Amino acid sequence: MRSTIYFCFSAVVFLCVFSLYASAQNRDSSSLLKKRDSIAKGFVDRMQDFAKQSAIKSKAEFESDKALAVQARVFEEVRLTMQSAKGYMKSGLDTLTLKQNLREIQNGFRTAADGVFIHKGTAQTYRNLTATKKIINELIAEAKIRKIKLDAREKALNGYRFRMDSLLTIPELFNFPKDSLELIDYLRSLVTVARETGPVDSSLRIAGRNVQQLLNVYNTEINQLRLSVDEIEQEEQKMAKTTFNREFPNIGHAPGYYRPFREILNLSGIKGLLTLKFYTVNNIWKLIVLIGLGIVSSIYLRSLKLIYKAKGLLTNSHEGQLVIRYPILTAVLLVISMFQFMFFSPPFILNVIFWLISCICLTIIFKGYITRYWMSVWLLMLSFFFLAAADNLVLQASRIERWFMLVIALMGIISGSVIIFQKRQHELREKWIVYSIGFMVILEVASVAMNIFGRYNLSKTLFIGGFLNVVVAILFLWVVRFINEGLVMAFDVYTVQDKKLFYLNFGRVGSRAPSLLYLLLILGWGILMGQNFPLFEYLSQPLLSFLNMDRTIGDYTFSINSLFLFFTIMSIAVMVSKIVSFFASDEHLAINKDNDSRKQRLGSWVLLVRIFILSAGLFLAIAAVGIPMDRITIIIGALGVGIGFGLQTLVNNLVSGLIIAFEKPVNVGDIVDVDGQGGTMKSIGFRSSVITTWDGADLVMPNGDLLNSHLMNWTLAGNRKRISILIGISYDADLEKCREILKGILDGEERISKSHPPVVQFEQFGSSSIDLRIYFWTRHMSDNNSTRSDLMISITKAFILNDIKIPFPQHDVYLHRTEKDREL
Repeated sequence: MRSTIYFCFSAVVFLCVFSLYASAQNRDSSSLLKKRDSIAKGFVDRMQDFAKQSAIKSKAEFESDKALAVQARVFEEVRLTMQSAKGYMKSGLDTLTLKQNLREIQNGFRTAADGVFIHKGTAQTYRNLTATKKIINELIAEAKIRKIKLDAREKALNGYRFRMDSLLTIPELFNFPKDSLELIDYLRSLVTVARETGPVDSSLRIAGRNVQQLLNVYNTEINQLRLSVDEIEQEEQKMAKTTFNREFPNIGHAPGYYRPFREILNLSGIKGLLTLKFYTVNNIWKLIVLIGLGIVSSIYLRSLKLIYKAKGLLTNSHEGQLVIRYPILTAVLLVISMFQFMFFSPPFILNVIFWLISCICLTIIFKGYITRYWMSVWLLMLSFFFLAAADNLVLQASRIERWFMLVIALMGIISGSVIIFQKRQHELREKWIVYSIGFMVILEVASVAMNIFGRYNLSKTLFIGGFLNVVVAILFLWVVRFINEGLVMAFDVYTVQDKKLFYLNFGRVGSRAPSLLYLLLILGWGILMGQNFPLFEYLSQPLLSFLNMDRTIGDYTFSINSLFLFFTIMSIAVMVSKIVSFFASDEHLAINKDNDSRKQRLGSWVLLVRIFILSAGLFLAIAAVGIPMDRITIIIGALGVGIGFGLQTLVNNLVSGLIIAFEKPVNVGDIVDVDGQGGTMKSIGFRSSVITTWDGADLVMPNGDLLNSHLMNWTLAGNRKRISILIGISYDADLEKCREILKGILDGEERISKSHPPVVQFEQFGSSSIDLRIYFWTRHMSDNNSTRSDLMISITKAFILNDIKIPFPQHDVYLHRTEKDREL
């Protein structure tokens, strides 16, 4: 740039000097002009060549400067990437733990495979296949978790390598400076970067190779586990289709395969504990929810018992009140029996634990309530059941087990037959128990026959099913009875206006439980019984597939299961809001004045709490189903159109409910007067509120009308109301004496407030009396009527004693008689 400027300046100076020189000579001017033009042309040509070379040189300098800037940026990004890669690799992957987990998975598979893929025996057993499949599925889930971590690790390592490779292959790095000093500096920087990136790149490569190798091992193991599950499912389908086929020789023939029974027991114990461990870890939150429900239920039943005890309603016979005899035990029994179905496909050992706890609770509750005979029957059935349950935990067939099943089944048949033929059903509280015992006898007879003729799996299923049917039937029948008793007892103390908590009308609940509960009982009994049959799972798979199948309406995809989940969550939210409303606003919870005031303060927040519960339930249901937000906006838009056309009144009432909840012009328990109709505010709902009038009726008033009416809230004024009584005395009475008498009576009444002294005021001369009015305030307006009545009695007695007359209206009629009338 400087050389170009210098050249242009020299050319201009040269032309100026040359022109002055030529004009100073007095010779042939034309030849001088030609010579000057020739020199100028040559000079211009040289200037153009120089300009082109300068432009090329300037462009090269610009590209070189740009390359230097890019090189500096790349070097910085490479250093930052290396630092990030080093930090990530320092965090490290615990390969030792992963390898240990892999060995545990492999050991778990070897344990699960015993009796199914190795040491098969003469035939497979359904329980062994089921337990093995559950263990392998849990191992697959655990391996997938590790695989996901390895995939993320490999992706991160490859990302660092790709980033560094992409940075080090930028073309600008290969534009070397022309200046020797700049070239030396650049080469030094390049060597430094190469020295730093080399070890990091090697470490990334080695770490990636190790992760890839470990990932390949996990993928191989997962594929092997999946193939094993497929093989087990094929065996289960085959077993379901050949349920009645012979699997073993007759029980009296020599066995075709022998394995020590102790070894079978050891294997069964290991597999059972392994399935229980895996299932418990994966369903820990469900177990916590189950415990929480038990605590809440026990608190409720205990509070119900305290209410009955406080009101003196408890009976020594516990007839109709057995549900609150042992609140904690009853709560545990109810919760386990009703909510065990939220555990999908649990291991049999977990079911046995649930049933054991439930049976212990029911046995304690039974003590001293049922007859000794039926208590003995119950304990006998429990003994048979737990012996059968222990046998069902044995996963591989043996001749010892078959003889054990045969003996216990025969004992069950004999015992059940004796119980039925003794005909003591009239002593039973639940008559259906006899039918379950009869069904047990039938199943055990079939089990004995199948066992003798080598149908082991069917025999074992019938064996456990027979005793299970009795125990589950008794448990569920008494659970239904306890639920019914709880509803009846709650109705006796339930005082709020909504008598359909849980959508069952308390007013119609009697000694017999609703049919809905019995339908649910039969459904639960069928599910628990069917889980023991291979055919049950085989037949239930199409139904589960149908429920889980994705269906499409427009752009929205859903399944029937998701719809069930949505309505289930919303139903739970509605019931929880009803329960909160019950506990917060029910009158029997207020034992003293402090509790009553606390209940009223809490009741004022009930509507907000219910709104929060329902809103949370709605959002959880939408999130669980996966409804996209654009669909929600469409629904809101449709609701807007509906509101515009026909839902104004409904929305007005709902918004009015929110205004009442936030502004609190009235609270639950307040004494109000609405357009001349007085009463106590009983509840505040979303759409309407309930006022209990002084006549005992419940007035349901829409929230919009409540806000638009002339509402007088006496509670806001301290539950005080001024009362006046009008009295007429005769004209000949001593007015001052009357005043003193009335003041004495008013001062002696304790229910009259002393902070606002009563007033006796003469008002007017009436046609028959002098009218006076007394004004006074009671301490609480609930005493108004009784105080007025007692004062009228006291005033009447005092006036009689002091000869003060209260005249009644009278007219004096004067007859003017003429002389003519007198003669007549």
